[in-house]
Amino acid sequence: MEQKALSLRPFIGAKDFAVSRRFYRAFGFTETVLSPAMSYFVLPGVGFYLQDAYVKDWIDNTMLFLEVEDVEKFWVELGALDLPGQFAGVRITAIQPELWGKEGFVHDPSGILWHIGEFNK
Repeated sequence: MEQKALSLRPFIGAKDFAVSRRFYRAFGFTETVLSPAMSYFVLPGVGFYLQDAYVKDWIDNTMLFLEVEDVEKFWVELGALDLPGQFAGVRITAIQPELWGKEGFVHDPSGILWHIGEFNK
């Protein structure tokens, strides 16, 4: 392919669209409402579409990897947000070392698993 890819924007679902929208705004994403049933959420350089759609098998098998510059610093900032205290079902798992780097995990209110990590330099 000669054409350069500009972005990759996955579509994810939500068990409760309103709760998930609040969760991702609290997480630090900026929301652009596209329709009553879809929003685009973005952090600098990355984004995804959140849909008002729930298929249990799809949600239970959705995983996203967010690469960050400094996962330990990110985890401190993430902990200060107290997302599990604000949203039922949200879980945060501590950073774990891996052969390739290190990562921690966040389950959103619907159960979508976010891997948040940093690769070895």
